[in-house]
Amino acid sequence: MVASYQRKRAWGLPLLAALVLGLALLSASFGTNESLRAPQVLRVLGQELGLIRGPVNPDHETIVLLLRLPRVALGLLAGAALAMAGAALQGLFRNPLADPALIGVSSGAAVGAVAMIVLGGAAVSEAPAGWAAFALPVAALAGGLIITVIIYQLAKVEGRTHLTLMLLTGLALNALAGAGIGLMIFRSTDEQLRELIFWSLGSLRLRALWPEIGVAALLALPGMLILPWLARPLNALLLGEAEAFHLGVPVQQVKRLLIFLSALMVGATVAVCGTIGFVGLMAPHLARLLFGPDHRVLLPASALIGAALLLAADIAARLGGTGGEELPIGVVTALAGAPIFLALLLRARRTGGF
Repeated sequence: MVASYQRKRAWGLPLLAALVLGLALLSASFGTNESLRAPQVLRVLGQELGLIRGPVNPDHETIVLLLRLPRVALGLLAGAALAMAGAALQGLFRNPLADPALIGVSSGAAVGAVAMIVLGGAAVSEAPAGWAAFALPVAALAGGLIITVIIYQLAKVEGRTHLTLMLLTGLALNALAGAGIGLMIFRSTDEQLRELIFWSLGSLRLRALWPEIGVAALLALPGMLILPWLARPLNALLLGEAEAFHLGVPVQQVKRLLIFLSALMVGATVAVCGTIGFVGLMAPHLARLLFGPDHRVLLPASALIGAALLLAADIAARLGGTGGEELPIGVVTALAGAPIFLALLLRARRTGGF
C-alpha cells in the first residue's frame, strides 16, 4: 500500500497541479472585456515578480493584476476548500454521496447573506466604506457557523454525535433555511433581487477583491492545512467507528474537528462566492476513482481537482453568457454535477450501497 501511495503521489499529483496551472493561465487570459494571449499574461506576472525587465502595457497590467488574478485566486481557493471539505465529510459519513451542504453550512451562510441584504441594507450603506465591504461576508459566515452548531448540538445523544441524526437534522434545517430565503426574496426590492441571485447561484465575479479574498483565505487555509494531518484517522473511520476506536483514534474528537473545519472552509467560501453546489461531491469522487480511498492522496488530489473544476466552470460561465453578462457559476456546476450525482445513485443502487 505504501508503494502504491508513493507511486500515485509521484505521478498523479504533479499532473493535476500542471492541469490547474494551465486552467489558471487560461482563466487569466480570457475575459468578457478583453482577451489576452498567454505570453502577455506571463509577461505581466514576470515583471510583477521581478523576473522580467522592460515595459509592460499598463492596460494589460491593470486587467491581469486587478481583474483576472483575483478571480483566479478566488477560484483556486474556493474549489480546493469545497473539495477538501467534501472529501473529509464523505470519509466521516463513509458515503461517497455526502456533500458539504449536508451539514447545513451552505444554506446557513446563504440565509445570513440574504438577511443582511434585505434587512440590513440601510445599516450597511451608512457604515464606513472599509466595514461595508465586509458586512455580507461576515453575515454569511456567521449564518453558516450558527446553523452548523445547531445541527451538531441536535445530533448529540448522551455526549456522542450520531451521524445519521446529523444528516436528518441537516436536511430539515436546509429546508427551513430555504423557506427563510424564499421569504426574504418575497420582501426584496428589484435592486436587492439582483444581488440575491448572486448568493443563491454563486459567482467568482462580484467579490473577487484582494481584501475579501484575504479574509476568506485566513478562514479557509487553516482547515486545508490541518485536514491532511487527519488522513490516517479518516482511513481508520472507513472501517467503522468501533474499529477506529480500537485502533487508537479518538473518534468523538476527530468527528468534532472534522465538522468544525468543514463548516469553516465552506462558510468562508460561501461568504465570498455564494452557494456553489456539486464541487464538494464531484471532486472527491473523481479523486477516489483515480487514486483510491487512501486519504493521504485523496485529500490533496481532491483539492487540485476541485480547483480545476471551479476554474473550468468559471471559464464556461463566461463563454455561456451573452451581451457581456455571465452565467451564474452555480448553474454550470449543477449542469455538470447533477448527472454525476444521478450516476452515483444508480451505481449505489446496483451494488446495494443503500
